[in-house]
Amino acid sequence: MKIKLPILSRNRHLLAAFSLVETTVGLGIIGTVAAAMMTGISTGFFAMQMARENLRGTQIMLEKVETIRLYTWDQITSTNNFIPGAFTNYYDPNNTARGIAYTGTLNFATAPVAASYSNNMKLVTVTIGWKTGRLNRTRTFTTLVSRDGMQNYIW
Repeated sequence: MKIKLPILSRNRHLLAAFSLVETTVGLGIIGTVAAAMMTGISTGFFAMQMARENLRGTQIMLEKVETIRLYTWDQITSTNNFIPGAFTNYYDPNNTARGIAYTGTLNFATAPVAASYSNNMKLVTVTIGWKTGRLNRTRTFTTLVSRDGMQNYIW
């Protein structure tokens, strides 16, 4: 007695392998998805690097401003350059390579207020710059410092 397999005889096309066109389309889809994932990952790493650099720049500016707030009025307004007008700080000062160099300037100007106490205030502007690859980046922070500020509580 001969046994005939119905699946093999009637549905022979169901047992065939993928065609070359189907395989090529599938590999194209997988390649596109992989390229999109790699682009997303590299963009994410670059965004994290930019966020860290921005945060470090902000920390440096705030450190300078908070230090200035603790100086006496005579130190702030002295003409012998008690507070240096330019500075350089690094992304990772504990690293031997020191990381990214942040260069900045401090500018003291008359406060833009039209009140009787305007002679007792200074406008402080901290500008900081650094390079991310070939991209130049800058940030600016402006604040007011008064004659009767925090330094009177410290000294």
